[in-house]
Amino acid sequence: MIKNYVIGDIQGCYKGLKRALKKANFRPAKDKLWAVGDLVARGPDSLSTLEYLYDLGPHFETVLGNHDLHLIAAAYGISEPKPQDKLQPLIKSKHFSKYIDFLLKKPLAVQPMKDVLITHAGLYPKWSIDKAILLSQEVESILTGPKPEKLLSNMYGNIPNSWNKTLEGYARHRFIVNAFTRMRYLHHDYSLDFKNKSHPDHAGKEVLPWFLAYNPKLKAKHTLLFGHWAALLGDIPPQKPNPARIVALDTGFVWGNKLSLYCLENSKIIQFEE
Repeated sequence: MIKNYVIGDIQGCYKGLKRALKKANFRPAKDKLWAVGDLVARGPDSLSTLEYLYDLGPHFETVLGNHDLHLIAAAYGISEPKPQDKLQPLIKSKHFSKYIDFLLKKPLAVQPMKDVLITHAGLYPKWSIDKAILLSQEVESILTGPKPEKLLSNMYGNIPNSWNKTLEGYARHRFIVNAFTRMRYLHHDYSLDFKNKSHPDHAGKEVLPWFLAYNPKLKAKHTLLFGHWAALLGDIPPQKPNPARIVALDTGFVWGNKLSLYCLENSKIIQFEE
């Protein structure tokens, strides 16, 4: 039986990736690996990570995370790679442009199965799964077009922080990118809060995690998988306003915790810890 595994933020931890896949009995010529983004940065070997994932061919798919987009922007000279991201071996690789082209073709949201959505940061509560896919395709069409640098140079910033379907141009695309790759908390008017990165137990009442905001489009049949939020350590409160299964897969491996995989066929989580 072919299995589909969704893995949390790898962040350049190549050895951990390989050991986690071995523990899950992942078969690279038969199964498929899906990722929630942030393939690179902070870990010790982003180059080997991308080499391995690229070589999986059709047996691998990912959405883009904020670190992946930052790497692409750096490749275009729009941003500077941070020393703590340990990206220089990747940037100096003779295959760097190949890996950038590889990432540019990746979406912000993907459905590996009907009623299942993978994003990096989550699902903005005013969007349905179908709407999320359409908005992802808007951005993807630009990143795969002749001048992706136009979007890349305009994607940084916190404004607008509220969704309005009348948003246009780079303001619209900036919000879409931020919601898919940077979102953690919302204010009670559903505007994005970019300051708080802590566990919900320490956040205060003025903000709420995106998954605790009511989304009338979500049903019990839906499964949402996301990463980005290491402070959660995979912890989603059992009591939430949405009936969907919500799975947090960034369990902070790059910070010395666990690397998590979720099997779509049996809903089981496999975790690797060094």
